[in-house]
Amino acid sequence: MTDTALVSDETARKFATEKESPYTRWVAAEGLDILPAIYVRNLRTVELKPWARRGGSAVFLNHDASRTSNDSYVMEIPPGGELAPQRQLFEEMILVLSGQGSTEVWNDQGQRVSFEWREGALFAIPLNTWHRHYNASGSEPARYVAVTNAPPVINLYEDPDFVFNTSHDFTGRFDGEPDYFADKGEQDGLLLRTNFVADAVNLPLVSAAERGAGGGHIRFALAKGSMNSHISQFPVGTYKKAHAHGPGAYVIILSGEGYSLMWAEGEEPKRYDWEVGTLIVPPNMWYHQHFNTGTTPARYLALKHEGVAIRNGQGVPKAWISRRVGGHQIDYADESAEVRSMFADALRVSGAEPRMDEAYQAELGTLPPKSRS
Repeated sequence: MTDTALVSDETARKFATEKESPYTRWVAAEGLDILPAIYVRNLRTVELKPWARRGGSAVFLNHDASRTSNDSYVMEIPPGGELAPQRQLFEEMILVLSGQGSTEVWNDQGQRVSFEWREGALFAIPLNTWHRHYNASGSEPARYVAVTNAPPVINLYEDPDFVFNTSHDFTGRFDGEPDYFADKGEQDGLLLRTNFVADAVNLPLVSAAERGAGGGHIRFALAKGSMNSHISQFPVGTYKKAHAHGPGAYVIILSGEGYSLMWAEGEEPKRYDWEVGTLIVPPNMWYHQHFNTGTTPARYLALKHEGVAIRNGQGVPKAWISRRVGGHQIDYADESAEVRSMFADALRVSGAEPRMDEAYQAELGTLPPKSRS
């Protein structure tokens, strides 16, 4: 949890009965821990506990608003093992962190589809379908991270048996199509409609100059779900513009080295160093900014609840819009001098060449005038 907005113990005791929820009680009943997830240095090495009902090992990672929006968990499948079949009345997006294996998905009508995956694969489980994951290696575990919207669903029904054992096929989401998990999709602007990405680390991206520094971007609509996700990449010696949005964006580093700054409005930024496998979850409306200090392009995947994307009347996320016109993105021209000096110091340590001058100049041609208010 964040350490801001703390109150006295007396005030906290007045709300003690509201601290837990049906969701948090369900996780505890499963014998698992919930770790705060503002920053986890490496999801590949985070400690797990046996999850008897699923047949693997896991830990839950939640951000500050997890009682009302979304959550995450890391799961490991033992060598030569498989997880128990499960269905659920909530959505789930999965990134394979290590290993290789396969997944089988089916519905009550008996329509059954299976597909193979390996490290870097991204896919989603269609709503309320039966599914089962298998580890193809007899010597190494397979590990994945998943983001779900389980908290509001479990909190709403307060009945795990209903959430996990309801018989209903959402055929509009999945109807046993043989090519459902084929590595293909329909591209529409920045949005790729697909159900399976074989290699998120090397997937071609679309130019996204609005986010600064000549970066690439692609957004996903997975398995016709209500949650959303995207990949962003930015070149060596550059950094993205600072921005803020709603809670529950789980940012997973796919390639590169660097750091992120995160801060609440009016507070000093805090630095979080990252590598491949790091998880960063910006708290609600905290500004955050990502910096590439390595020798290769830096790429991350954000798996998130749709409520993160606070939009304007045109449907554009305000995190893409300058604060000068009412958005939640800080233009390079308006960032503090400390941001640039910290980045310069970090590049000197790493030996990477700074490449931001072109980005600063490119912004000037599209920079909105400052408000007079």
